[in-house]
Amino acid sequence: MAVDLARAAVPHVRPRLPFGQRLALPDGFVPLLQRTGWMLVSVGCFAGLWELLWAFGIADAKLLPPPHIFLGNLAEQARFFNTAQRWQIGTGMNAGPSPAMAVLITVLASTGRVLAGLALAATLSILVGVAIRYVVLVERLTLPTITLLAPVSPIAWLPVAIFMFGIGNAPAIFMVFIALFFTMVLSTIHQIDGVNRNYINVARTMGASKRQIYARVIVPAILPGLLAVLRLNLFGAWMVVLVAEATGVGYGLGQVIMLARNTFNPSLVFFTITLIGLLGFAFDLLFRLVQRRMLYWLPRDAGSSLGL
Repeated sequence: MAVDLARAAVPHVRPRLPFGQRLALPDGFVPLLQRTGWMLVSVGCFAGLWELLWAFGIADAKLLPPPHIFLGNLAEQARFFNTAQRWQIGTGMNAGPSPAMAVLITVLASTGRVLAGLALAATLSILVGVAIRYVVLVERLTLPTITLLAPVSPIAWLPVAIFMFGIGNAPAIFMVFIALFFTMVLSTIHQIDGVNRNYINVARTMGASKRQIYARVIVPAILPGLLAVLRLNLFGAWMVVLVAEATGVGYGLGQVIMLARNTFNPSLVFFTITLIGLLGFAFDLLFRLVQRRMLYWLPRDAGSSLGL
């Protein structure tokens, strides 16, 4: 009786639910909203600092134009992206597609080269890396050469690319491929060597053959690490393709950068840099979503260590 009276005297307090549950939001929406907010805060602080440097006269608007200048006139900046036609002899500045279409053509050209080179490098490097650890003869014939060529800068391969493929898409794709292939092969070998031996021993105990061990145990075990390396190489692929385009192996964002340098147009330089950054960020976000779908067996808290 006394216990019941005591309970009645204490007012009933509802537990305070999280913000997402109170609004019945979908799972994962609140963390996504938080990440988006912090991303906007980070970019806003950077742009605000740049604007303050311009406002106080520290940054010269002719050399380091603030964001409100090079982003304030998109049509004027897009007019310079008509390199798809202008690189041909006798073609004028106003010939070819509209400014918006020229930007789209340029972006698609660079993106296609990046994705083509990245796909070729990822596929062949995984196949070669697995073959090196699968067949001893392949390791002895190829691994020393791969280790020898891995430290060579991709820029050193640029004349070779032009000698072999001339002018066009092929040399730029080759540059992306050669920049990523050797390091990804070595990364694949390192991932295979780091597989937990207990997994392999259990598979052998259950009667699995060597081919089944590689297909069912080793490849799934190294996939998370390989995807993390592939995501980092995505940024490297963008760097290499811009260098290849800037040296005249085809129109693209790299050639727009060179055009801005030759015409001393800092606004165009920073506009193109902003565009490249947005493309890289979008592809990185898309790649992380694909990683989460592919690596469905990993817990959510394991994603931070893999860059997910």
